[in-house]
Amino acid sequence: MPSALDAIDPAWAWQPFVLSAEQQWDRKLAAHLFRRATFGATAAKIDAAVKQGPESVVDQIVHAPDEMGEFSRQSDELANTILATGDPQQLAAWWIYVMLNTPHPLLERMTLFWHGHFATSAEKVSDAALMLNQNRLLRRYALGDFRLLVQEISRDPAMLVYLDSATNRRAHPNENYARELMELFCLGEGNYSEKDVQELARCFTGWEIKLGKFHFNQFQHDSDTKTVLGKTGNFVEGEMIDWILQQPQAARFIVGKLYRQLVCDEPIPPPDLIEPLAIELRQHDWQIGHVVRRILGSQLFFSSYAVGHKVRSPVDLAVGLLRSLEGSTNARELAADLRQNGQGLFFPPNVKGWDGGRTWINSSAILGRANMVAQLIGDEKTHFGGGRLDEYFARLGKNTPNQTVDLLIDNLLAVPLAPAARDRLIEICRNHPNQGLGYAETIHALATLPEFQLC
Repeated sequence: MPSALDAIDPAWAWQPFVLSAEQQWDRKLAAHLFRRATFGATAAKIDAAVKQGPESVVDQIVHAPDEMGEFSRQSDELANTILATGDPQQLAAWWIYVMLNTPHPLLERMTLFWHGHFATSAEKVSDAALMLNQNRLLRRYALGDFRLLVQEISRDPAMLVYLDSATNRRAHPNENYARELMELFCLGEGNYSEKDVQELARCFTGWEIKLGKFHFNQFQHDSDTKTVLGKTGNFVEGEMIDWILQQPQAARFIVGKLYRQLVCDEPIPPPDLIEPLAIELRQHDWQIGHVVRRILGSQLFFSSYAVGHKVRSPVDLAVGLLRSLEGSTNARELAADLRQNGQGLFFPPNVKGWDGGRTWINSSAILGRANMVAQLIGDEKTHFGGGRLDEYFARLGKNTPNQTVDLLIDNLLAVPLAPAARDRLIEICRNHPNQGLGYAETIHALATLPEFQLC
């Protein structure tokens, strides 16, 4: 079926965003950029971005800030402390802390993206250290070299356990990892044959774990020639991975996933729209950060085809709310709520990861998401700017229900809110006898609206 995207000129789509009489750089577009790239931003940060201009803001979002090194050291120390518990579920609380406090939120968003792409669950990989090491691996390459990421993830002990690669033997090749490497990680369904899977599985024989680290067992490796995707050879070391990524479909598949992550959930973009990004990814040696920068600064990203055309995931919803209002919270409770709402960090549902998009939304899901927000706002350990909600809004100079509601709408909503819905929120805020609880109920009511589910 034809879609609105078919009419888009690819050359226009990926050009740098240009100001015009029809398209101004304003709070709406700045907030859109922050929601998609950084989980959200405060009103002050959005105002500063409007003055700064889109190109400069995108550059700042993509490049690591100077304080990143110190933050990484502190977060690693905290993670190592959590490892003493031996409980992978505690890692989710640590990751929420990182998402809320990182000075480089795009890096964290992309780490989450790759966690869903190379999905590995602690449900099967019960070793917390293995799961943490994989998380660090994803973060290290989240905006870097995709080829190296695939090479490293193929040797990652958590992945070896999760897809049974650690038991892949010459006499009985296990096809699990070979199949998912082509179907879910690099090429997409329909771009390989069953024979390719069988031959590729032989390439990974003898890839094991020893003392918690990758180990190549030459005695269990099938060193005979194989034929994978039309090429015959011994495929030593990671040569077969490089060959897979030389397939033209590989770059198209990856940029298609990036498109869905950053631009819109649906409809599926036509091949002509994706091809320029695929070419650019190959020309820039598979540097993910380069393509992400191109997308975030593009005409299409700031157009009506993208703004408000993604469904918030539970993480987007909760972390975005907190980052937009300078929030901190009980990370363990939030981690449990996220898992109950279908996005347990370190616990993706299967090797496909989270389907995302419309699958996040149904009548019971919206209720669960709103209840998660109510729990989050009502938790005595949740603070906004270090204090209560009423103190926070007063500090911002939002002293009336109208001002407060308009701030929430401007910062948190990607699509317009009907006047009647706005009036209802103002009424809730105004009529509650306790001002602080009135603010909390207003945010809860906002979270029940269909508009709040979009970003």
